[in-house]
Amino acid sequence: MSAPTSSPPPTLRVGVVEDDAASRDTLVAMIGMQPDLELALLATGCAEALARLPQAPLDVLLVDLGLPDGSGLDVIRAARVQWPACSILVSTIFGDEDHVLRSIEAGAMGYLLKDVNAAELAEEIRNLHAGGSPISPMVARKILARAAASLAPASEPPTTLSVREQEVLRYVSKGFTAEETASSMGVSRSTVLTFVRRIYAKLQVNTRAEAIHAAYKQGLLAD
Repeated sequence: MSAPTSSPPPTLRVGVVEDDAASRDTLVAMIGMQPDLELALLATGCAEALARLPQAPLDVLLVDLGLPDGSGLDVIRAARVQWPACSILVSTIFGDEDHVLRSIEAGAMGYLLKDVNAAELAEEIRNLHAGGSPISPMVARKILARAAASLAPASEPPTTLSVREQEVLRYVSKGFTAEETASSMGVSRSTVLTFVRRIYAKLQVNTRAEAIHAAYKQGLLAD
């Protein structure tokens, strides 16, 4: 009995929206060399792509962002509506954070810069259709850096003390009692205690030692 033959992989219908002639020719040649890829749409601009999308069922769409008559983002949005199952891959020279995030928001599932060679790009097209999200390392680094920044705790605003509060704090740090501080400043003891309570509240502390430690840490007292 002969062994069962495995069926060939399904042919993926690929669309290309690219205005640069050299890049476009490279993509078309790459697709033509792959037995499982078929060029189903080719457009050099935004208007042409939008006009052809309804007549071209697609599995994967490669889109450049900088088109001569509009933005590739418009093509991405239209493709998401016209062919919801189509996987969209951005192929561009723009690696900045703004372009990346706007592409993802528009519906792109992958983002590659144009330094990817033809063999790698063919494999990334298959990877994208299989559920992957190919992304250039430099772009991934920017996205991770942004995510890390958004998760970082917000820095506390510096504590601000009035001139009188700073004066009281200096006396407190030198070990002066409330009575001694009041005498040196020419105010009443109750006034000094009021300043102390304000200082504790602003520094979020409860004791003299904690206040001195927090003040040094925040640069409110000279070493």
